[in-house]
Amino acid sequence: MSDYAVVNPATGETVKTYSTITDAELQQAIASAHAAHRGWSRSSTVADRAAMMRRVAELHTERREELAAIIVREMGKPLESALGEVDFSASIYEYYADNAERLLADTPIELLDGEGRAFVRRSSLGVLLGIMPWNFPYYQVARFAGPNLIVGNTILLKHAQQCPESAAAMEQMFHDAGFPEGAYVNIYATNDQISTVIADPRVQGVSLTGSERAGAAVAEQAGRHLKKVVLELGGSDPFILLSTDDMDAAVEQAVAARVDNSGQACNAGKRFIVVDGLYDEFLEKFSAALTAVEPADPMSPDAVIGPLSSTLAADRLEEQVERALAQGATLAAGGGREGNFVKTAVLTGVTPDNDAYHEEFFGPVAQVFRVADEDAAIELANDTPYGLGSYVFTTDEEQALRVADRIEAGMVFINAVGAEGAELPFGGIKRSGSGRELGTFGIDEFVNKKMIRVGF
Repeated sequence: MSDYAVVNPATGETVKTYSTITDAELQQAIASAHAAHRGWSRSSTVADRAAMMRRVAELHTERREELAAIIVREMGKPLESALGEVDFSASIYEYYADNAERLLADTPIELLDGEGRAFVRRSSLGVLLGIMPWNFPYYQVARFAGPNLIVGNTILLKHAQQCPESAAAMEQMFHDAGFPEGAYVNIYATNDQISTVIADPRVQGVSLTGSERAGAAVAEQAGRHLKKVVLELGGSDPFILLSTDDMDAAVEQAVAARVDNSGQACNAGKRFIVVDGLYDEFLEKFSAALTAVEPADPMSPDAVIGPLSSTLAADRLEEQVERALAQGATLAAGGGREGNFVKTAVLTGVTPDNDAYHEEFFGPVAQVFRVADEDAAIELANDTPYGLGSYVFTTDEEQALRVADRIEAGMVFINAVGAEGAELPFGGIKRSGSGRELGTFGIDEFVNKKMIRVGF
């Protein structure tokens, strides 16, 4: 029996199962990626690889409807969101294709003494392992594979067990774009087999997006074998409202921050921190607006949120809410569940002695907090084991930048939601992980920054 299967969370139907890779096939995959690095990546130029990457972007656009339908089946993403994810993924590949030569150009070093010159030249490391999650099946891969294939690294890609169809579709696109055998290899591997991959001396690094538990396990194994790791883990991002001259607009942004990907985004707004003078109006309007968003058939073009990704995900979120209420929180609005369709909900009265205060809620459930002032808002925002993203809303630009400096997170968005871009670095601190993806920082994670000193 295979662990890889497409199980439609909207219907519960098992659409298709996929065979797990054998140990022999896994060794062949590693050998193929290693051979491609020793051959193709060293003989091809940055311009060659950029041209292939541009074709990958074009194939995403050409196949966008087919690709979107796949992830609706796999994890219940609403159709319009799925199409948007395909488009964003295409823009990431296009960004690296357009900017590859600039991003990988030699960096000169000003010498303090002596004759000659010095510079840093970037080159590939070798075979990399990517371990990707189910919530953004294409986008997460684009963040990892796009820059690293441009550099000349080769990829072993282990996708989530519920995303085998999109995993196969992506491998096919890389092949169709001209990448040779071994440059990008999809592996339907078990956790034990992944341990084998990490330990293999031909593999030079690992990038994981997923849970804290998975990140800790991978980091421990990678550390044991002295492998570079990039981790993008969970988040419980604060949405801080300090002032506004348009409460309805602020509420609209807050709702958008919470329902992105049916509430299943690591960097979604999850904790809404509102100063005392605005709290009552915000809570009333936010509760009404959030609960007006009803789960719907994800294939409907009007669906804003669909089912959660699986029965396990719905069970976990339901248990978290029930436990939060048992420990003293109040269900201010919404709530309920039908199958894997979980309704939006607002919790208030979550205190530091409640488990919910320190947990990530991966679904359309919001926590709303009242604070006295800016200092209290920052203290509450930082009182979390996570440090991925954050949102600050205020009419005072000086205050916005002051608060941004004090927030313990890898990203701060001021008066903006959904403002991510291929050029903007993505990543966090604390238990949200380490390293960066996207932009100039994303292409610099798995490279040999070789210093070359010329004495004449």
